[in-house]
Amino acid sequence: MAKRGSETCYYLVFALLSTSIVANAANQEKEIGLLLSFKASLSDPLRFLSNWNSSVNICSWSGISCDSNSSYVTKISLPGKNMSGEVSQSLFLLPFIETIDLSDNQISGELPRNMFFCLSLRNLNLNNNNFTGTIPRGSNPGLETLYFSNNMFSGDISEDIQLFSGLKKLDLGGNELRGNIPISISKLVNLEFLTLSSNHLVGEIPRELGLMRSLKWIYLGYNNLSGVIPKELGNLSFLSHLDLVYNNLTGEIPSSIGNLTELQYLFLYQNRLTGLIPLSVFESKNLISLDLSGNYLTGEIPELVTQLKKLEILHLFSNNIKGRIPNALASLPRLRVLQLWSNKLSGEIPKNLGKLNNLTLVDLSTNNLTGKIPEGLCASGHLIKLILFSNSLLGEIPKNLTQCRSLKRVRIQNNRFSGELSKEFTKLPHVNYLDISDNMFSGGIHQSWDMPALEMLNLARNKFSGNLPETFSTSVKLQNLDLSKNGFFGNIPIKFGKLSELVQLKLSNNELSGFIPEELSSCKKLVYLDVSHNWLTGRIPDWLSAMPVLSELDLSDNRLSGEIPRSIGKVESLVQVNLSHNRFHGRLPSTGAFVEINASAVAGNNLCSGNVVTGLPPCKMAKTPILWVLLSCGLVVLVLVLLTFFGFILLRRQRKTSWDKVDEDGIWTLRLFDSRASHTITVDDVLSSMRDENIISRGKNGILYKGKSVAKGIKFVAKEISASHSLHPNFWKDILELGNLRHPNVVKLMGICRSEKVGVLVYEFIDGNNLSDGHCKLNWEIRCKITIGVAKALRYIHSQGTLVGNISMDKVIVNKKGEARLKRPLPGFTATNDSKGFFSSIYVAPGTLSTLPLYYNLFHDYFQGFFVIDRTTFSETKERMEITEKSEVYAFGVLLIEILTGRHPTDSEAGVHHNVVDWAHYSYSDCLLDTWIDPALKASNSNHLKEIVETMNVAIQCTHNDPSARPCSSNVLKSLASVLRSRSCLSGAPIF
Repeated sequence: MAKRGSETCYYLVFALLSTSIVANAANQEKEIGLLLSFKASLSDPLRFLSNWNSSVNICSWSGISCDSNSSYVTKISLPGKNMSGEVSQSLFLLPFIETIDLSDNQISGELPRNMFFCLSLRNLNLNNNNFTGTIPRGSNPGLETLYFSNNMFSGDISEDIQLFSGLKKLDLGGNELRGNIPISISKLVNLEFLTLSSNHLVGEIPRELGLMRSLKWIYLGYNNLSGVIPKELGNLSFLSHLDLVYNNLTGEIPSSIGNLTELQYLFLYQNRLTGLIPLSVFESKNLISLDLSGNYLTGEIPELVTQLKKLEILHLFSNNIKGRIPNALASLPRLRVLQLWSNKLSGEIPKNLGKLNNLTLVDLSTNNLTGKIPEGLCASGHLIKLILFSNSLLGEIPKNLTQCRSLKRVRIQNNRFSGELSKEFTKLPHVNYLDISDNMFSGGIHQSWDMPALEMLNLARNKFSGNLPETFSTSVKLQNLDLSKNGFFGNIPIKFGKLSELVQLKLSNNELSGFIPEELSSCKKLVYLDVSHNWLTGRIPDWLSAMPVLSELDLSDNRLSGEIPRSIGKVESLVQVNLSHNRFHGRLPSTGAFVEINASAVAGNNLCSGNVVTGLPPCKMAKTPILWVLLSCGLVVLVLVLLTFFGFILLRRQRKTSWDKVDEDGIWTLRLFDSRASHTITVDDVLSSMRDENIISRGKNGILYKGKSVAKGIKFVAKEISASHSLHPNFWKDILELGNLRHPNVVKLMGICRSEKVGVLVYEFIDGNNLSDGHCKLNWEIRCKITIGVAKALRYIHSQGTLVGNISMDKVIVNKKGEARLKRPLPGFTATNDSKGFFSSIYVAPGTLSTLPLYYNLFHDYFQGFFVIDRTTFSETKERMEITEKSEVYAFGVLLIEILTGRHPTDSEAGVHHNVVDWAHYSYSDCLLDTWIDPALKASNSNHLKEIVETMNVAIQCTHNDPSARPCSSNVLKSLASVLRSRSCLSGAPIF
């Protein structure tokens, strides 16, 4: 009986084991099928999934982890494998999966709607991909971490978020989410980490967040949140990070912040906060970084800051803080970064600052500080940046600072410093940026100068004297050297020719003598050379004509003599020349930069020219033997007679066949401005093009047709415009001026064809597309070619004393060779005549509310739907909204931002910024390259990043709020020519 019982038990165990084995095998087959289905939906260029096949044990597959007991798949980890494609539903049908990590790939598409039905899932990380669509709804109380940041998810955050009650970490930052932060999120009482930053969220911060007592991190920055900071946040006793930056938060900083005893990082910068810095903030004694910059805070910095013994970073810049810098700051042992610039601080810098600190960066610029630089500012030996410009500081550079070998960036310009530069200071090995201009420094520069890392040196507007040291040449990385407006004398050192990276050399307003050394010809990257207001002698060096990227040359107010080499006029890159007040004689070149040279730039010499623009007298012809004169005159008369005869015959033929035609609209007259088309395009060609099958586009100002001449097949575009009575009186006169514009980067108006009732404009046909149709797909070489092309067009049009009228992506055509052509709108049809287009255009430069036309307020409700500029800003033009050269430079700057960022001006990604221009200004000033550079450029043009950054700098200058601070179009072109100086960027037509 016992034996039978043991046998029964044996068979039962065997049966159970057999069932378990069969079940495991069946489950593994299912998992293999699901994972292979997932693999099939992906592109795997690195072949990381190459061993995902049925011949290999599933637990040995790359990125797969299994339970040690059951061999079920519990984890998939595939971060950063350069995978693309879409995620299939099969991934979320794995019955025992707990962790899925697909972060840092290029996976796209929408997520499966039923993905959260996988109740075994505990951790899901899809950060840094290209997922789109809305975040799927569902319920999974067991999910602990949900990372969806840096994708393209859109829509609202659902109230159903509360159904994920077990969440500890939630990251939805860097997406396209909109709407309010749902109050139901406060039901996630276990949540420790909350990131909703860099979306388009609006409304107030829910005060119910104060109920989430487990929270340690809150990141809500870079949204459009408004209202006050809820005082209830002070109830979060475990909170260590609070980040609410770049929103529209108002009111005062709540005093309850002082209750956050565990707080280490408090970031409230770039909001609209007002009032004093609450004293309670300094009760958060664990603070490591405190950033309240970019607000409207007032009052003084309290001495209670001494309580923050762990503080490493203090940013209070760009506020209205006044009073003295508290001495208590000098007692903070861990303080590394101190930025208090752009406030109303006064008094002296604390004398002990730096002695007990660990300072690496100090920026106190643009205040009202007085006194001297503290002796111990670099006592730690770690100071890297010292920025004190635009104050009223005085005295000499302290000895401790002259021996601060850690320094890399020194900007102390526009103060009252005096004394000489010590030998030690001129030998600092790591300084790459040194600006001490606009002070009262004096004495000579030591011949022992040795700053090998230096890239920018500005000693301008001081009282330096003596010879220029040849040892400047040891700074072989130097790109910008400005020694102007001092008392230097002697020769320009020939060793300056070793500065092979030099882009800008300014030596004006000194007492330099001798020749311009030939050795400077080795500076092949030189763009700007200014040696004006010196005592230089000799001729203009021939080597100047061989400088490949020289853009601006100023030789004025010297004692230079001789003739001006004709080769200088053939330098394609040369934009601006000033030769005034020297001893030059002879003929002024009539090419290149001399074609439209300003009269003042050649005054004070003995030059002649046939160019009326210069105001110079015409050059006298050399004496010629009388026989040659008679023969020449006879030949000229004969040629004129023949030309007149053939011209008469041709004119009669054209009048009969080409220029005139009578139909129901009256007599048609064709006038062509283009000599190439004068014998090929006829009235019949123009009128026959105006058929429905030839329509390119329809607009409210007319219809565009594609045409072709019968004679030689020349293509053109015909634009039919409104009846003559609807045009302004000077329309046709303005059209004639438009027809005289001839530039390779301006769309050519070839002719006009008109009757009593209808007018047709004939433009050249360009085989290409509008820049707006796909600029994001262009590589850097094409983009900079387009940039230079539009800048040339703008410069040319302004030089003709006229305006473009409307600059935008739609007004730029790019042909198959990547060359840009700028389209000018018709006179009277510019954006200024279209109130809706005018106000909705981000290309319109900002100004002040006082000049806004009255009808803005009357129609504000109507405009509100498409308004994209801040209500407090508007066109800087007058009530007639007339366009100026500087407003067109602004529009060009916006165009540059589009080209560099790949974003449209009305792109909602500007977030809290009123538009993309404000966003670009912030991103550039804060060095957030990863934020603003078009990803397409970063991916394939990493070796052009410097050019891209410097081009953005030009865009920032062009879009300055103050019109007087913007460069003129010629200087814009000059700057771009200096930045985009590689062959790939400057290939094509010359600057003019």
